[in-house]
Amino acid sequence: MSSAHHLPAHRTSDEAHSVNIGPRQAGWDHCGLRVLELGPGARHSFATDDSEWIVLPLSGACTVTVDGGEAAGGDTFRLHGRASVFSAVSDFAYVPRDARVTVESHDGGRFALAGARCERRLPARHGPASDVPVELRGTGSCSRQVNNFAAADVFACDRLIAVEVITPGGNWSSFPPHKHDEHLPGVESRLEEIYYFEFTAHEGTPGLGYQRVTPSGRGTGTDVLAEVRDGDVILIPDGWHGPSMAVPGHHMYYLNVMAGPDPERAWLIRDHPDHAWIRDTWPGLPVDSRLPLYTAPRP
Repeated sequence: MSSAHHLPAHRTSDEAHSVNIGPRQAGWDHCGLRVLELGPGARHSFATDDSEWIVLPLSGACTVTVDGGEAAGGDTFRLHGRASVFSAVSDFAYVPRDARVTVESHDGGRFALAGARCERRLPARHGPASDVPVELRGTGSCSRQVNNFAAADVFACDRLIAVEVITPGGNWSSFPPHKHDEHLPGVESRLEEIYYFEFTAHEGTPGLGYQRVTPSGRGTGTDVLAEVRDGDVILIPDGWHGPSMAVPGHHMYYLNVMAGPDPERAWLIRDHPDHAWIRDTWPGLPVDSRLPLYTAPRP
């Protein structure tokens, strides 16, 4: 099983980021993720180059300035953010390719920068938390919460797709195992995918979980069985991915960042044939009573 696809926390860190993974580091063509850590009053500037990006607060609030801000003909977005990924839906900012961006935080915080190489330069925009669809998926021990802030059918991007998933302690998500590594119009799309993890602690004891990826017979033959902890990343260029398992007593969060080469920006998946039957057991059964952890605020 390849450890090249499991990147423990801070393995890709630099002076500004606890995670910094681009297409070159991942060994693929499209998507990337950075986790920016800012102290009180700190700021960080970067060029978007050939990629579109979403600035998503993981904890804290920030101001995002694009191309010098409103006074210079650009844009300024003030993100209210949240205390943690387990406390609330967050608003976010979309910033286009070929731009100059500054992220500044009065009180400090951590901010995910989810990106994808793209062709079109779309307008910079603010994504309100109230517009984020919160979905409850699965039932029983397969119950999880999905914050579809930049799902393919929710928020317009050129290539980028991104969602958040919260799995209560003891539950399995990304189940049944599924894949998206073939271009089959209307059936399956080709998408590289990044999983970024965080967990709730219990009386100071950090949380943890497990992630499985099995070869699908395509691409690199990705094969992963990894214990994952706060800040860990799993890279999925191909293969059946799932389950993602949260140990009892610790809720699991992961941010999914996806992009691929297909003409249509779509999340089309196929379930593993050995496990697809589990979906047929869900209708009529109750969702885990711990969900939702929270809902989107009213406008």
